[in-house]
Amino acid sequence: MTVTTDVTPSPSGTPRPASVEPGPGGLFRAVARAEWTKMRTVRSTVWSLLVTIGLTVGLGALFAAARVSRWDTLGRAARVDFDPTRFSLNGLLLAQLAIGVLGVLMITSEYATGQIRATFGATPQRLTVLVAKVVVFVVVVLVVGLVSCFTAFGIGQSIFAGKHAGASLGDPDVLRAVIGGALYLAALGALGIGLGVILRRTAGAIATLVGLLLVAPVLASFLPSPWNDDIQKYLPGLAGGAIFRVIPEANALSPWAGFAVLVGYAVASLVVGGVLLVMRDA
Repeated sequence: MTVTTDVTPSPSGTPRPASVEPGPGGLFRAVARAEWTKMRTVRSTVWSLLVTIGLTVGLGALFAAARVSRWDTLGRAARVDFDPTRFSLNGLLLAQLAIGVLGVLMITSEYATGQIRATFGATPQRLTVLVAKVVVFVVVVLVVGLVSCFTAFGIGQSIFAGKHAGASLGDPDVLRAVIGGALYLAALGALGIGLGVILRRTAGAIATLVGLLLVAPVLASFLPSPWNDDIQKYLPGLAGGAIFRVIPEANALSPWAGFAVLVGYAVASLVVGGVLLVMRDA
């Protein structure tokens, strides 16, 4: 990418250069601005982010209200093991699909329309383009995720307060869990971009993402014990989901260990995608 300037003679009579190459930092900022412009001007991006907020907040409130309506019929063990923070964030289980699909579309939509040729024509440094896409997307998703998760948590706890079953941000691990919901969405979005770069086809990348998040855990559950538990806890959705739990589940990874596994999936997909991006034609 170049920065164009006017060609005017210098005092000595020698023409100034028509363009100058920005340094690495300037190049990345220019590419990031271009990716941000493309992202915010696409209507599907706005709708996907609004759907993410709606699912996280709306379903969280719906699940919370349903649990409160049955609270008096719950046994003592169910009340003791109840995780109000996790329950108010149950909307993430569907919101993750909206973010994952949007991550896939960040790259596959350009391949589908042929815009990727113009992108790489303007910026031949393909890895710079990929990194800029990931950074811009992760930052946007993180902001949307924080707004969604804190709103869902606040509404959920106001519903649980009627049964004195709510939690507060000052309780142990609660703040980590709420912020963890946003981190979970951001990591899944990065995984979606990685799968999109690898496969370059929207249908195939989305099918792979859904398979990893929803189908693989079901298939693993049919395996004999203890293989089922050993495999399930290392799958990206179940492993990463530990980050927004306060009360840990049996046979699950710790919150940060589980999130590290999810990040590992995302990084691995981006590394493989980056290698293929450099090797293959646009």
